Amino acid sequence: MTRTITSFINGAFVPAEGARLFDKRSPVDGRVMARVAEADAAQVDAAVQAARRAMAGEWGRMGTEKRCALMHAVADEITRRFDDFVAAEMADTGQPNHVMTHVFIPRGAANFKIFADVVKNVATESFRMETPDGRGALNYALRKPKGVIGVICPWNAPFLLMTWKLGPALACGNAVIVKPSEETPLTATLLGEVMNKVGVPAGVYNVLHGFGPGSAGEFITQHPGVDAITFTGETRTGTAIMKAAAEGVRDVSFELGGKNAGIVFADCDFDAAVDGIFRSAFLNTGQVCLGTERVYVERPIFERFRDALKAKAEAVRYGRPEDHHNTYGPLISREHQQKVLGYYRLAVEEGATVVTGGGIPDMPPELAEGCWVQPTLWTGLKDDARVVREEIFGPCCHLRPFDSEDEVVALANDTDYGLSTTLWTQNLARAHRMAERIDVGITWVNSWFLRDLRTPFGGSKHSGIGREGGVHSLEFYTETRNVCIKL
Repeated sequence: MTRTITSFINGAFVPAEGARLFDKRSPVDGRVMARVAEADAAQVDAAVQAARRAMAGEWGRMGTEKRCALMHAVADEITRRFDDFVAAEMADTGQPNHVMTHVFIPRGAANFKIFADVVKNVATESFRMETPDGRGALNYALRKPKGVIGVICPWNAPFLLMTWKLGPALACGNAVIVKPSEETPLTATLLGEVMNKVGVPAGVYNVLHGFGPGSAGEFITQHPGVDAITFTGETRTGTAIMKAAAEGVRDVSFELGGKNAGIVFADCDFDAAVDGIFRSAFLNTGQVCLGTERVYVERPIFERFRDALKAKAEAVRYGRPEDHHNTYGPLISREHQQKVLGYYRLAVEEGATVVTGGGIPDMPPELAEGCWVQPTLWTGLKDDARVVREEIFGPCCHLRPFDSEDEVVALANDTDYGLSTTLWTQNLARAHRMAERIDVGITWVNSWFLRDLRTPFGGSKHSGIGREGGVHSLEFYTETRNVCIKL
């Protein structure tokens, strides 16, 4: 019997009777694995009202220590149900077990604890000022929750990217309305069970399923009872949300698209650089906003690097995510598969040399309806080719040689995006020079995808607005107030 997934409002799952249902298909084999009830405008309003009641009630009066203890309890319950979350995320995304067990689920759980500790330990400002009467005055700052936060989540690493936002939002005392992607409804739904289990008050955490335009996503972003909106996803959607948020002058925090550059110097640790670029291009089947789609390799090692990366790409093992021998999963949907394959064809039309890949792998009959594509490498494209300039969000990258620091900085910065870069060199002075000159939110040196949640994270240009992490998350999820006491 096919499972039905419903929204979670005010601490309870909403009955599916009368709701419009849509199919959630497995990206692994194309079968319908669940039916999902789409939230309508009335349910969005009910969730917002429940969240506002929670803010006016027990949750709004709860002290920081108790609230942060609840966040630790959420993390502990996720860990207790670790296998359930792994299974749900694998079912939604089709990505291999090792990605879920080593990265996405444990880091998702940790987000609740880390941000609870940040909230308890980051101080606010205080100043003593002089006054004409000589008695002085004392100013100090308070952080108060912003209110009801709309959390619009992507499908590529749904649990991890959702909890990057939920951790600080809830630790700061806000209530949330979560809209997971229609492609990945399971872990957000499962988290509702966790919230009830550990005693998070009803209305604090709400989940609404559906789509964007004309559906739950649009209804949330347009609702006047939503005080701020945080979104991870493509730049075009972010633009639409920003327009909606302008009504009521509501705050936004966006992590948007990227066309990220990887830069490899001849003095790099060669094997580490090959491994690092391979991960940055192909982890999660290339469906990572921080992933590398443009690789610039210093000319003396270009051909050797190309061949080594080709060998790794051709060694991936396709298959079901629960099979621990498999290392590579499908794309999220048939629609996205067709988009990526369209870019594969476009690369050839634009004159690319296909180093490896470029199509669909041969799969056994039981997996033939899955959303599989080959990891793909190109060389030979011009710098203004669409494949070099547009975000593809698939397992592919273009390799190009370079000869100098100035040249590669210009190439890396020649993009509308500014999210991340990964830089490989053993020259420490060069690493510092390059990191300062490349116009991105985060530069990784001799690494990729390391994330200290105390540090600022976000993009520049078309890659986003605002920063997440540490005190920077607190600045978005709270209103900072000043109190002036005349002495």
